[in-house]
Amino acid sequence: MTEKLDFSGMLTVALAEARTGLAEGGIPIGAAIFDATGSLVSVGHNRRVQNGDPSMHGETDAFRNAGRQHSYRDLIMVTTLAPCWYCSGLVRQFGFGTVVVGESRNFQGGLDWLRSLGVQVIDLDSHECVTLLAEYIRLNPEVWNEDIGED
Repeated sequence: MTEKLDFSGMLTVALAEARTGLAEGGIPIGAAIFDATGSLVSVGHNRRVQNGDPSMHGETDAFRNAGRQHSYRDLIMVTTLAPCWYCSGLVRQFGFGTVVVGESRNFQGGLDWLRSLGVQVIDLDSHECVTLLAEYIRLNPEVWNEDIGED
């Protein structure tokens, strides 16, 4: 079923969220959740800097905005960056069947682990996603290192 969906179009929604986060002074990582037909369920973006909340990643923001769902198996998590271990755990805990990733060059995250669990991972290797985050990291290395837990 997922092979007929417009993953690039879905990523455009997540990218708009990443840009919103950047405009707010935060880390440009966005996410969106879609149902199996490609209809938008929710959006979110990294708000760790804006809210002073280390748990407010793009995926968790989109997840919270989706509200309680009967099942997550047929939902598609779309994110501009490979999910970190925390967000990969969210995907695993709630049983998302598909994760669409804008890029995994700046950060690999838990993609291999998710694949090993049978989650369909689609990495679009978006130049726009790579460039947006790479520029942020170049200009804000201390914030980025704090966000991913490095010193």
